[in-house]
Amino acid sequence: MAEVVQAYGEGAAVKALARQHQVAPKTIRRVLDAAGARELPEHLDAAPADPGDQRPASAPNPAVALDLPGLLADHLRAAGDEAVRQALASGRTIRRGQGHSLRITAPLELHRAALQQSAALATDTAGSAERKAYRAYATRITAAERP
Repeated sequence: MAEVVQAYGEGAAVKALARQHQVAPKTIRRVLDAAGARELPEHLDAAPADPGDQRPASAPNPAVALDLPGLLADHLRAAGDEAVRQALASGRTIRRGQGHSLRITAPLELHRAALQQSAALATDTAGSAERKAYRAYATRITAAERP
C-alpha cells in the first residue's frame, strides 16, 4: 500500500484512492493512519527556534485553498480579470455529484476579488443555483478569514 501513501502525499483524495483500489474509504484511512501519513508534521507544533527572529508569525497575505463552485468558475473564465483566470487555470477540478468545484490555492485577496467579479450571480436576475453557488463561496471565504 506504499502507492496509496505516495498518492495521498501528492494530493490525491481519500475517496478517489478508495475508488481506484475498489475498497471503502475507511480502509484507505486505516492504511494512511498506520503509515502516519495523515498526521501533522512535528514542526507545526514547535515554537520558533530563534527568539530573536523578527519575522511575523503569519504571512500578511497567506495562500488559502478554497473550493470555487463550478458555476462561478465558468462565469469567471469569461468575465474575470487576468489574475483570476490564471488562478482558475492552476486550480484542480473536483467532481461533486452532478456538478464540480475548482480547488484554488491563492491569497484571500484573490478569492475576494473573484467573489466581487462574480457578484452578477448574486442578483435576483440570476438563477437559484447561481445565487446558491455565490453564497457558498462567500461563506467559505468568510470562514477562511476567521482565525
